[in-house]
Formats: sequence, C-alpha cells, structure tokens
Amino acid sequence: MRKLGVLVGIFVLCPVAVSAQLLNVKIIQRQNGETQYTYQVAGHSTSTGSGNANCYSSGDTVNCNSSSSTNTSTTAPQMISYSVAGATYSLLLPDGRVAVVNCTSKFAEHFAGPAGNKRSCRMPIVDKLQAEFKGKNAKLIWPVSLDGKKMESETYTILGILPAS
Repeated sequence: MRKLGVLVGIFVLCPVAVSAQLLNVKIIQRQNGETQYTYQVAGHSTSTGSGNANCYSSGDTVNCNSSSSTNTSTTAPQMISYSVAGATYSLLLPDGRVAVVNCTSKFAEHFAGPAGNKRSCRMPIVDKLQAEFKGKNAKLIWPVSLDGKKMESETYTILGILPAS
C-alpha cells in the first residue's frame, strides 16, 4: 500500500508534458491599440497557379503552345468580433483555418512605480512567421536579422480558431 501512495505522489507532483505544435503561419490582419477596441475578422483569399509550355522546332520554325490554371479560395469576413486591447492578429494556418490571437501589455520589473511596470508586446513587422501553439497560447517567432538566424518572440493568447472556408 505504501508503494501505491508513493506512485500517486510522483504522478501528482510531476507535471504532465504537453507537446507544442510549431506551424508556419501568415498574418492576414493586424490591429494594435492601448485602449479597448473591437476587432472583427476580415476575409481573405489564397491563390495557387500552375503553368505548362511545350515547344518544338522544325528547321527554321519553332512552334510553342502553353496552358495555365489558377485556383482561388476566398473566405468571407466573419461576423465574429472581439473586444480587446493590445496587439491582435489573424493568423492563416497551413490547413486554411484562421487563429485569432491577442497580446496585452506585460509586467516588466523596474523602478518606475506600479503605473510604469508594463511593457508593450513585441509585434512582428513581417507577415510570414512561425507560431508554436500550446494550450491556450501561441508563441509567435520571427527573424530580426539579415541572415535570419536571430529570432524574436512573444506569447499571445488564442482568442479563437475559425474553420477553413
């Protein structure tokens, strides 16, 4: 019986490992404000194209023909709005869903007094970045150097995941 109590104690005291999911995402909408504002998810379009060309020659004559196609997927604006403050982004996920994330000012320890103990969220200026999704948070990661080796990051709260069109 004592062994059972020890095993239960180990499971209670040890945190459960939760794996994070790292995805390449694209910011399709952004808004920032220090005061409360309403954020409404905009629509977006994605297109993929392909082309083919064939040429053949006979003596001094060359004949070519070609074809191309484009597929476009459009998502209408969502009738969903959020009352937020801080930085809010709509992230297009690889599977077509849209993650809406928000970050408000963070606590920053310094001697400016209670009113000055906040810092603004770090905000990417690039549109293509990585997002590490874990629980209710999304850690946005983006390059900040010419060689792409130095990275910056900030943790945002997931407000919602909208389905693909």
